[in-house]
Amino acid sequence: MLGDAAERKQLSPEKLKALQLTMDKIDKTYGRGSIMKLGDENIENIEVIPSGSIGLNYALGVGGYPRGRIIEIYGPESSGKTTLAIHAIAEAQKMGGIAAIIDAEHAFDRFYAEQLGVDVNSLLISQPDNGEQALEIADMLIRSSAIDIIVIDSVAALTPKAEIEGEMGDSKMGLQARLMSQALRKLTATISKTNTTCIFINQLREKLGVMFGNPETTTGGNALKFYASVRIDIRRIGQIKDGDQVNGNLTRVKVVKNKVA
Repeated sequence: MLGDAAERKQLSPEKLKALQLTMDKIDKTYGRGSIMKLGDENIENIEVIPSGSIGLNYALGVGGYPRGRIIEIYGPESSGKTTLAIHAIAEAQKMGGIAAIIDAEHAFDRFYAEQLGVDVNSLLISQPDNGEQALEIADMLIRSSAIDIIVIDSVAALTPKAEIEGEMGDSKMGLQARLMSQALRKLTATISKTNTTCIFINQLREKLGVMFGNPETTTGGNALKFYASVRIDIRRIGQIKDGDQVNGNLTRVKVVKNKVA
């Protein structure tokens, strides 16, 4: 081990010169910062956008949703997925950030968002016609470097154009999974470079014929599971009542994947 360290310290001037020339060429071709020595950069704490919940901030380990990463929030219907994402938008706006939502479900309630603290007048919203359009708009907004947080609601509603234009009952197996896989390969690097927090809301489905194990699965294939740095499972476990009147829902949130803490 000591011998290896000594060899590393005694790199020849020719090697160092060749390495520097190559790094300069890479920087010139692909832009400054395309390659660097890890020791040349100061290690900074991960920037975050608070979730709006002290408990969830603690569970995430870094105090909120990490910047420059993909987050997936999934759960059954009416479990609080969109509410959780709207709280994140409100927190980003409180910090002076710009927020956008891709409302693929065409079900965004501006009055509910306003009650949760969102400045709806400055919120950017798009209600696309198909999945390709939704993801292209998201890509353009992220590439602008002006957006701090973007929410895509939801993966299940990102219907491929071919499926929309086809006949009812036509089999279009795997189209959505392919669309998500292509989009995430394209988006991941851009999200990191622009330091944008990207939240995908997803729904649960049940796999047919599963006898053992958990039959639940998320829509849109496996690409999002792989590319997401944080995955959050949210479930409604009860109601908040004042006498017979229901004032809210009690939810349980589980961080099932966390690559930042």
